[in-house]
Amino acid sequence: MSKTDFFPGESFKNWSAYRSAVSQTCHRFTDRLMSRSNDANELGDIRQQSKNDMKRCLNWWDLIWFGFGSVIGAGIFVLTGKEAHDDAGPAIVMSYLVSGFSAMLSVFCYTEFAVEIPVAGGSFAYLRIELGDFAAFVAAGNILLEGIVGSAAVARGWTSYFTTLLNLQPNSLRIHTDLSQGFNMLDPIAVGVLIISSTIAIISTRKTSIFNWIASAINTAVIFFVIIAGLLHGKTSNMTPFLPYGVKGIFQAAAIIYFAYGGFDTIANLAEETRNPAVDIPIGLLGSMSCIIVIYCLMALSLSMMQPYSSIDPDAAYSLAFQSVGLKWAKPLVALGALKGMTTVLLVGSLGQARYMTHIARAHMIPPVFAFVHPKTGTPINATLLTTILSASFAFFSSLDTLSSLLSISTLFIFMMMAVALLVRRYYVKGVTSHKNLRTLIGLLLIIIAASIGSAAYGSSNPKGWLAYTITVPCWLLATMGIALKLPQQRTSKVWGVPLVPWLPSLSIAINVFLMGSLRAEAFIRFGICTAVMLIYYVLFGLHTTYDLAHQEHLEIQKVPDNSTV
Repeated sequence: MSKTDFFPGESFKNWSAYRSAVSQTCHRFTDRLMSRSNDANELGDIRQQSKNDMKRCLNWWDLIWFGFGSVIGAGIFVLTGKEAHDDAGPAIVMSYLVSGFSAMLSVFCYTEFAVEIPVAGGSFAYLRIELGDFAAFVAAGNILLEGIVGSAAVARGWTSYFTTLLNLQPNSLRIHTDLSQGFNMLDPIAVGVLIISSTIAIISTRKTSIFNWIASAINTAVIFFVIIAGLLHGKTSNMTPFLPYGVKGIFQAAAIIYFAYGGFDTIANLAEETRNPAVDIPIGLLGSMSCIIVIYCLMALSLSMMQPYSSIDPDAAYSLAFQSVGLKWAKPLVALGALKGMTTVLLVGSLGQARYMTHIARAHMIPPVFAFVHPKTGTPINATLLTTILSASFAFFSSLDTLSSLLSISTLFIFMMMAVALLVRRYYVKGVTSHKNLRTLIGLLLIIIAASIGSAAYGSSNPKGWLAYTITVPCWLLATMGIALKLPQQRTSKVWGVPLVPWLPSLSIAINVFLMGSLRAEAFIRFGICTAVMLIYYVLFGLHTTYDLAHQEHLEIQKVPDNSTV
């Protein structure tokens, strides 16, 4: 390794060059704000930064099981009990339905992008093309935060279910300290599980897929047992009162458990390793998500029927629920299934996060050393190690509720941006779209976002009110109709496309923003602090490295002596 592996570009050649770069911050920021990548660049030049290609070894069958492995286990076993107990009650079923509908809208957007731009960067690459470098960086920071915090949350949940399997109290294997509340339970077991998962992911993508098949099949069998046994031994009387916390509780819980659906974007990150992305990705994404929504709703229903919501254990809900209905022998079986599910989530999450980080490093948003793909394994070793270290640091200190609220707001924010990017992709092509139509598109998008924010703010402050919706909903409706009627689509999907554009992407924006508004103030404070830290990093490092990479050819031409023939 050399200095350029960590500090690339002319701006970091020496202190004098760096001071000069910092003095041009405003100019460079404007350049990065207005710049756009393109499909060819992401598929060609940017990928070459990794020096070696990833191996194309996955098909639709692998992607479906990766979908199950990356999603089932994280939210349903970890957060369902907590949110049913604290926010939604038996209406947790409706919370999963609302979140699932919103997630499916995002799946449509991801599928179209992943089919046409099959690279490891996922949403980061898509946003670089449609919304520019700065928007992509903001998303990149949240992408990494989502993945790192998500793995930490699941690893903490893994420890809770492991202690249940050993018939111990959920926190008995954690180290109790005098640190502040939410950070006072140290979890070395979570760190060990993360290290093991990342080691398997580093060895081989194909072998990881085979391991995921086996573990996910076992987990699926346990899930069917949970659903059937839970419904047979449940009581409908436990479903009343159905809305103990009101309608607001449904959306508060839906915003938190959105984390349960967040893993599906991992499939888009594996597009670079998929043999036939045009066929395999739509089947893998849409097929797995459709099944997962049904499974989640049925599992939430079975839990709600087994126990009154006030008696549900927030840490190991399903294991203790079966014990409460006289199926004590099922407690270790459910705990084992939960452990299997969470293990596959960590394993597939390790794959996806590393590929996110690899493509972000290719664009020099972070040091390019993390873009390296090993020639023998065909996996991004350095990026995997970095994500593991960061996730382990979070998992060791932070409690589950501290992690989950921060995670959900990042996930919802990214999915909202993806819906905006899809509308831009369909209705704007540089050099083709007129300035008038571009201004109209920007104006209507701003109205859609503003109306969505207005609805979210009103719903959060006055959950039983309706008056403000008579303004915000028609504004959203008219703006979306304006895009549909006044603007021609400049680009149609080549293989697979989102149906009912602009209505479905616009609805995705509205629902994601509304769910963000359902989160508590603490989530926005943590989100704001994290975003501020990201922006400081961007101004000091990311802005200058990406500017250097974009203008590398221009800088090389400037170095050519005057008497040279070009």
